[in-house]
Amino acid sequence: MAGISFLEEHRTWVLTGDSSTYALRLDEDDVPTHVHWGPPLSDAEVVELSAKTLPWWDGFNDPNEGLAELAADGGTRYWTPALQVRFADGTRALEWRYERHEITAGHLRLFFADRHYPLRITLHYRLRGAVLERWTELSADTDVEVVRADSATWALPLFEDYRLSHVTGRWAAETQLHRASAPHGETGFGSRRGITGHHANPWVMVDDGTATERHGEVYGVVLAWSGSWRLTTTRSSTGRLTVSGGFGQDGVVHRVGPGRPLTTPVSAGLYTDGGFGAASRAWHAYVLAHVLPHPGELRPVLYNSWEATGFDVTEAGQRALAERAAALGVELFVMDDGWFGARTGDHAGLGDWQVNRERFPDGLKPLVDAVHGLGMRFGIWVEPEMVNPDSDLYRTHPDWVLHHPHRRRSELRRQLVLNFARPDVAAWAHEWLDRLVGEHGVDFLKWDMNRPFSEAGWPGESDQDRLWVEHTHAVYALLDRLRADHPGLRIEACAGGGGRIDLGVLARADQVWTSDNTDTLDRLRIQHGYGQLYPARAMSAWVTDNPNFVTARSVPLEFRFHVAMAGVLGLGGDIVHWPAGDLAAARDLVALYKDIRPVVQHGALYRLRPPVDDGVTAVQYVHGDRAVVFAYRQAAHFGAPERPLRLAGLDPAHRYLDPDAGTTHSGAVLLARGLPPGLPTGDFASRVVRLNRVKI
Repeated sequence: MAGISFLEEHRTWVLTGDSSTYALRLDEDDVPTHVHWGPPLSDAEVVELSAKTLPWWDGFNDPNEGLAELAADGGTRYWTPALQVRFADGTRALEWRYERHEITAGHLRLFFADRHYPLRITLHYRLRGAVLERWTELSADTDVEVVRADSATWALPLFEDYRLSHVTGRWAAETQLHRASAPHGETGFGSRRGITGHHANPWVMVDDGTATERHGEVYGVVLAWSGSWRLTTTRSSTGRLTVSGGFGQDGVVHRVGPGRPLTTPVSAGLYTDGGFGAASRAWHAYVLAHVLPHPGELRPVLYNSWEATGFDVTEAGQRALAERAAALGVELFVMDDGWFGARTGDHAGLGDWQVNRERFPDGLKPLVDAVHGLGMRFGIWVEPEMVNPDSDLYRTHPDWVLHHPHRRRSELRRQLVLNFARPDVAAWAHEWLDRLVGEHGVDFLKWDMNRPFSEAGWPGESDQDRLWVEHTHAVYALLDRLRADHPGLRIEACAGGGGRIDLGVLARADQVWTSDNTDTLDRLRIQHGYGQLYPARAMSAWVTDNPNFVTARSVPLEFRFHVAMAGVLGLGGDIVHWPAGDLAAARDLVALYKDIRPVVQHGALYRLRPPVDDGVTAVQYVHGDRAVVFAYRQAAHFGAPERPLRLAGLDPAHRYLDPDAGTTHSGAVLLARGLPPGLPTGDFASRVVRLNRVKI
C-alpha cells in the first residue's frame, strides 16, 4: 500500500510508492542510513532486511560503506561526500543529531542538527507515483561555509556488475546515448557552464548489465536543475555503487547563515523491473503528472522564421511567411531573432529590447494582429540573459554582466552574460518582458540562452559565489512570474539548441528546443537519447529545407516530416519558396500529424528498434484505443530481409484496424509476431502506421 510509515522501535522509515519501496533508518550515532531501494517490501520485510545489514567494521574494507543517506564528510567514513561544511573555527566534520520527523501527504521531513555547532539539516522525501523526490535544506545561526551540498546520496543494491546509461553530446549532437560498465572509483558527470549543457544531461540510469528495452531491473537518478551541476557515481572495491548529485561545482562555496538558508534542487529516483522502456515510460508519466505546467494540452504545430530569414527580418517578409504557414495548417507562428534594436547580425543590439522601427514602422502590433487574423497564435524569440557589448544596454550598465576586476571579459558569439542574481537586472528583465507580452498579445516566447558563463564574478558583492545558484533561481522566478501574470503565455526553453533541457526548466516551460540540428538521421539519434527520460510532449522538432544546413544532406520531404512528427511538430524552412508539390504534401502531412497528435504527445512510448545505420528504426506510441508506429530506413540493400516490427502495449484480446490500408490485425499476433514495416523501396524510406482498436 502506497504511503509512508515510521517503525519507531526500529527507528526506520518505509516509503512505498506505486511500484517500489524505499527504506532508511537511524544508526546508533543518529546517522541516516540506507536500508532498501527496489521491489516492494512490507514493513516486516524491511525490518528483516535491516537486521541483516552488516555491522560496522573497524578496518580498511567497510562492508557498510556508502550506505549514508547523505554522505557527510567526517569521522571514519571515506565515501564520496555529498555534504561538506566548514565552520568559523575551521572545523570541517559533521556529527548528526536526530531531532524529530514529520509526515504529511506523502512528504517525509527528517530534522537533524550538528551535535555542537548551530547547523540544522532537513532531509526531504516526497512520493510522486513511481518516483521518490529527495532534497536537503541547510540553515545556521552563525556563518557556515558549505563546500558541497548534494541533494541526496542513492545507494544501489549489491550487483555482480553495474552498467551506467547516460547521454553525452555537443552543439548539434546532443543527447547521444551511451551504456558502459561502471568503472571502480568515482565517475563524474556535470556542467561547470552555468547551464545544463550540451555535453551531458543531469541523469544516470543503472542496471546490472543484463537489462534490455523490455526486461530487467533499472534504477534512475535525475537532478531537476538548470545551472551548473554534478552527478558522481562511486563504485568501491567491496562492490557497492552509489549515485550522488546536486548543484554547484568544485571551487564554488555556498554560505549559510542567519536569514540565508540553502535549499538544494530535487533529486528524483525511480526503480522499475521492466527494462529501459518501462523506466522511460515511468519518467514520462512523472513529467506529465508532476513537472510540466500544462500537461493536458496538445502542443500546436508551429512555424519558426529563423532558417527562412536569419537576421533579415521585415514586416512584409514575416507576413508572407505567416500567410503561407497558415495555409499549411500551422497553428503558432514564431518570429525569431532580428526584430529589435540594431540587431542586423549577431554583433550588436542584444539587450536593446525595443522594436526596430525601420523594419516595423508601426511596431509589432500590425504583424501580431495579422497572425491572429490568420487563425494562428503569435510567438517571438527572446534572449533575456545576454547582451552584446555593442548595445545601448551595455554602454549604460557595463557592471551588469558577469565579470572580475582586472580580467578580460571573454565574448562568445559576441555576447556577455547578464548577472540575473542582481535584483536590478532581474527587475529590468521582467519589466520589458511583461510589457512585450502584455502590450502585443504575445502567446509564446522562445527563450534562448546562447552561451555559458565565464569570468563569473560580481564585484562589490561579499558572497560572489552565490550568483551560480541565484542566477538560475532568478530565471525560474521570472518565468514563474510571467506565467502567473499572463496565464495564456506558453514558453519554449532553448539554449543554443539543447543546452538547457532538464526537469527544472520543464517545470516552467511547455517544451524544449531539442537541437539546432534538424538533419533527420542525426535527429533520430538525438531523439532516441532525449526520450530515455523526457517525453515527446515537450520535444520540439522541425521540418526544414533541403539540403540540411548542418550536414548538407538531402532527404525526401516525407522522411523529414515523419521524423519530426514523433515529437511536437514544427516547420522551419523557407516555405515561401517551396515548390507547389512540397506545399501540397506538407498540408497533408500536417493534417495527418494533427490526427495522431494526441497519441504522440500523450501516449506511452515503445522503442521498437534503436537508430542504426542499416536496417529499420522504429518507435511506437499507444494512447487509449489508438497506436501509431513510425518506421524509418536510411539505406536499402539488396536481399536484406524486412523483419516484422514486434509491437508492444496493445490489447491481445482485440483487433486493430489500419484505416489507411483497410486491414485489421490481431493484437495478440502484433505482440507475438509483429507488423511488417511495409516501407517504400529505396533509401530514406519511412512510414506512419495508424492502428485503432476495434471491438470483436
